[in-house]
Amino acid sequence: MHILATSTAYPPHYYSQREVVDALLAFWGGDPKVGAVLERLHMRTGVDGRYFSRPLDAYRALDTWGKVNDVWIEVAQELGERAIDCALKQAGLRREDIGAIFFVTVTGVASPSIDARLVNRMHLSPNIRRNPIFGLGCVAGAAGLARAADYVRAHPDQVALLLSVELCSLTWQRDDLSVANLISSGLFGDGAAAVLVAGDRIPRRGPRILASHCVFYPDTEDVMGWDISERGFNIVLSPDVPKVVRENLGRDVDAFLAAQGLTRGDIGSWIMHTGGPKVLEATAESLGLPDGALDVSWEALRRVGNLSSASVLVVLDKVMKHRHPAPGTRSVLAAMGPGFCAEMSLLEW
Repeated sequence: MHILATSTAYPPHYYSQREVVDALLAFWGGDPKVGAVLERLHMRTGVDGRYFSRPLDAYRALDTWGKVNDVWIEVAQELGERAIDCALKQAGLRREDIGAIFFVTVTGVASPSIDARLVNRMHLSPNIRRNPIFGLGCVAGAAGLARAADYVRAHPDQVALLLSVELCSLTWQRDDLSVANLISSGLFGDGAAAVLVAGDRIPRRGPRILASHCVFYPDTEDVMGWDISERGFNIVLSPDVPKVVRENLGRDVDAFLAAQGLTRGDIGSWIMHTGGPKVLEATAESLGLPDGALDVSWEALRRVGNLSSASVLVVLDKVMKHRHPAPGTRSVLAAMGPGFCAEMSLLEW
């Protein structure tokens, strides 16, 4: 199995972190204590700017979950189509060449799901195998890549598409002044990413996917996720996330690599979910990585924020296009998310 192409797509509305803070201060600024906390938290996220599904002044009108979700369905299709077509163009493939689609998200709901709507919108093959996946959150980019690889392992003459669309700004709760919501309003952004994964009978043009691994941590479901009510998605974001990363990731990566006859010393690059500053610091500490090993992840966080499931794919896209390792280099791609759980893949360039 190998990766043929990657792509990203973003809405047209980009704002600096300063602009976002000012807009939220105007909205929540009635309480000076809230304003002070908001300012402090946003300026510590490591984010310089983010993309938004709508202009900042348009969010006031999205006062029901139904209105918000309608925007999510609209923008998800627009970004999904752009990301898919960009990846296909890079790979020299046609829309009808896609044998299966894996669609991951955690920021909106639709039935028929977005992948079905894209089949109609883009005239994809009526025989395409659809695999919509909801609820995995930040880990879903890595998980979706592994599932797509599993598919083409079974169908080596086919190409599978992984599409992630996350519109995190559409989940903000205007009446939730919890620290978790204030942090999420400063950390998460909107965007999409697509990856084409091919079976072994398709000529290789990108890194091979050698193996994948997943780990579930029992009784950690309160670490991250959503409380879903008539108001929509309320963020669950425990301060224990970095602790869970620090205590588990290194051990589990070591076990995964050992099963392949490898150690961390055999890994030439690390393609890691962006998380946030504390998560990236915990990742580097847990894996014993030197300074600079996660520079691409830090850069993605700074430029577009945390895009939930799309984040690790944004990092992969950057590596594919601008930081391509030397032939024979091995990489670990990994993310962690609600469950709490970890997913990882071993790549060879």
